[in-house]
Amino acid sequence: MDDFRAAFFTALSLMVGLDRDLVAIVCLSLSVSLSAVGLATLLGLPLGAAVAVWRFPGQAMVGILLNALMGLPPVAVGLLVYLLLSRAGPLGTLGLLFTPTAMVIAQCLLVTPIIAAFTRQTVADLHEEYAEQLRSLGVGPWRTLWTLLWDGRFSLLTGILAGFGRASAEVGAVIIVGGNIHRVTRVVTTTIALETSKGNLPLALALGMILMLLVLAVNATTMVMQDAARRVYG
Repeated sequence: MDDFRAAFFTALSLMVGLDRDLVAIVCLSLSVSLSAVGLATLLGLPLGAAVAVWRFPGQAMVGILLNALMGLPPVAVGLLVYLLLSRAGPLGTLGLLFTPTAMVIAQCLLVTPIIAAFTRQTVADLHEEYAEQLRSLGVGPWRTLWTLLWDGRFSLLTGILAGFGRASAEVGAVIIVGGNIHRVTRVVTTTIALETSKGNLPLALALGMILMLLVLAVNATTMVMQDAARRVYG
């Protein structure tokens, strides 16, 4: 118990003192996760909306596939990206393996199905409600898609938030493609795993507390934005 108390207070001192290694790890984690979620949002929103609005052969199967891909095993995604970016892989000449870019790619592959599946369900519900009205106004397929995305923009924040939670907590995929290299690809989750195995509990605890605070802050911000939107738009 005394060891845990000492580790806890040491972790607090690292956080309050803005330890250089701690700050570097957190900043890299935020950079990688936010980049991955931003890219996944650009891919997932139109993909999910298109599956919800447009009619094409196999539409139902694509929807089922998106839901299934939400549970992609991170290590399998990491292995796939590793094989693509390794020297013997098709993208090996780019030299992206064991870089933050490789970690962004892996996280993006994990997050995109989450955002796309959530968007598909949200836009499908809106389309069912407004389909007749949109047809009566002569709104085309593309305009319908973007109109429904805009109408459901605040609800879609929940899906984006879920994607950010998945990205920020990821360990398996990023350690395979990033290598957990000090001051290069070492992020919060991989550092927690490494330092815990080494017995360096203060740094692991500090990073764990920061990760929890970060997730709480993102959730609180999203709730405030949604409540503000309800008051403004009714």
